[in-house]
Amino acid sequence: MKRKMRSSKTTDSIFPLKVDEFEKILRRKFENNPDLLLSKYEHKGNKMIVFSIPYLVAEEKAEDFILKPLLNKDIEWTNENILNEIPLGESKTFQSLEKILDNLLLGGVFIYIEGENEVISYLLLNKEKRNLEKAETESLVLGPRLAFTESLFTNLNIVRFRIRSTDLVLEKITIGKTIPREVRLIYMKSIANEEDVNTMRQRLLDLDVDEIEDSVILKQYLEDSSTNLFPQFESTELPDRLTYGVTKGKIGVLVENSPMAIVAPANLFSFLESTEDLYMRWHEGTFLRLLRIVALFFSFIITPLYVAVATYQFGLIPTQLLISLGESRAQVPFPPLLEALILEFLMELLREAGARLPTKVGQTMGIVGGIVIGQAAVEAGITSNILIIVVAMSALASFTSPSYFIGTTVRVIRFPLILLAGLFGILGIIFGLSFLTIHLIRLTSLGRPYLLPLYPLHVRDFNKVFYRTPISYKNKLAKAYQPKRLIRFPREEAAKKQDIDE
Repeated sequence: MKRKMRSSKTTDSIFPLKVDEFEKILRRKFENNPDLLLSKYEHKGNKMIVFSIPYLVAEEKAEDFILKPLLNKDIEWTNENILNEIPLGESKTFQSLEKILDNLLLGGVFIYIEGENEVISYLLLNKEKRNLEKAETESLVLGPRLAFTESLFTNLNIVRFRIRSTDLVLEKITIGKTIPREVRLIYMKSIANEEDVNTMRQRLLDLDVDEIEDSVILKQYLEDSSTNLFPQFESTELPDRLTYGVTKGKIGVLVENSPMAIVAPANLFSFLESTEDLYMRWHEGTFLRLLRIVALFFSFIITPLYVAVATYQFGLIPTQLLISLGESRAQVPFPPLLEALILEFLMELLREAGARLPTKVGQTMGIVGGIVIGQAAVEAGITSNILIIVVAMSALASFTSPSYFIGTTVRVIRFPLILLAGLFGILGIIFGLSFLTIHLIRLTSLGRPYLLPLYPLHVRDFNKVFYRTPISYKNKLAKAYQPKRLIRFPREEAAKKQDIDE
């Protein structure tokens, strides 16, 4: 049975050529790169050259499945005979030197027979990947700890293993002109809103970039507002977080060479959800979810509130606490505004230094450094001990967020609020919070309001955000995102009823 050759015909063909001439062209192209491996063979008067870049190619496969069969079989060397005798994966033929070089860098093994008009290519990419490990940036107490890797095929394997359904779509898109990179659009065909899927697909196809280094970079291109401080798409290294979002009607994106997945659309409260909530009883899950929401607000309001009260609104402080505050600040030469900014800056330095140092050293640096610097700052009269408690509480509250990105956003927002509090007191804080609320109301994620289900109001979906319901209600989807159906995995009777209602 003859194999049909897939040819990329072009008008800029340089063939036919002598093998020696072709070798000179290749060596000239790679004159400053010693990695090109060329081998010339001759059989019954026919000359052939085989070339590849060794570390990009699975050399054992190239040796066993291409060279040995080709050299051991007594056949006439022609492109047609080689393609018939070596039916290995997807073979292609090229005429353009530019395309040959591009595919050579993608892990291709090329065969050229003297006098032929095309070069045969077999893709035998040597895929290097690290082993599956537990998540590092998203710590968990309960639930699977498996994390994505830089191998797209490994990540797709994990997703397929977790969602064993023909309803799952893994749509392939290639992005990048100079360095093409494979991207997969992931969604449930019978659940995901078609408008959301089309919007995400169109944004991916419209990207005009040379390369995409990582999914976190891609996310910035795809978001509704790339200049906005708030993250509008979720980024996660946890497969169960991606698959849970996909089965709820959201859209996932995986990028080649990236260990992070994108989940969209998202709202502000999506970044406060943790997969641990699913594995706890609904009482504990509700408590932790509410705790994170309160901590988010607490983390960026408590330090500005201290500055406002200590600067202008003394009457709001109880008498005993006011006496303690006065004694604590008696030796401090700075106004509360400058004092708070100095201490917050020191806290950010400690946090960043602890994150960049090796794990064990970073933990020691964070604990010991915080204690030593805090105590020394109080004794030196740079800051009051009450402010150290306030800043420490603010930092602890920001650590409760499961998402690193929203935690960083809160840290940035805290500084403008401190400035407003120092300049205008509580009125400045109210102005800052009002501006922030208006900003969040105007913000969207994949065209969906960022404050769902608060704005627009969808009381029915509060159990998907602010609290958890018993496990028997887990199968219902959020109506605010307008999925194709409101039941996640309907039984036959429920599916019929859903169709009748629609």
